[in-house]
Amino acid sequence: MGRLTTADVACWVIKSSRPPGEVLPGWLPGATAELDRCVRPSYRLELVRAGQPVLLWVSGRDRPGVQALGEVAGPVRDTDGGPAVLVRLTRLAEPVDRAELLADPAARDAEVLRMPAGSNPSWLSAEQYAAVLALAGVSRRGART
Repeated sequence: MGRLTTADVACWVIKSSRPPGEVLPGWLPGATAELDRCVRPSYRLELVRAGQPVLLWVSGRDRPGVQALGEVAGPVRDTDGGPAVLVRLTRLAEPVDRAELLADPAARDAEVLRMPAGSNPSWLSAEQYAAVLALAGVSRRGART
């Protein structure tokens, strides 16, 4: 795939090597938190807008996968540590495991699965995002199904 457009991106993927409880001590499953997350400088940052869906992907060997769902809460901005974006995320009671996504025909070719060390933010297509929501038991409006 060439350069992304806003039409390609149904959901942004913000990656972390640390589990949610380490990202924000005391962040319990089901709770919503606003987090400032560092992102890598690239043209993709020009596509990120408040209100767009976003998820938190935890990488590594200990239960990698989707740990939280939410939305971009503010514009990308420059900080002393580089670009950052404010996200509002609700921690999942049951994370969506990487293995579940690899087994799903709609999700298995997601960029975060094909290139785990790739860009931050990564992204999901509409079909991939729908698969994540289905596996998480969440509707597009955020209600548990």
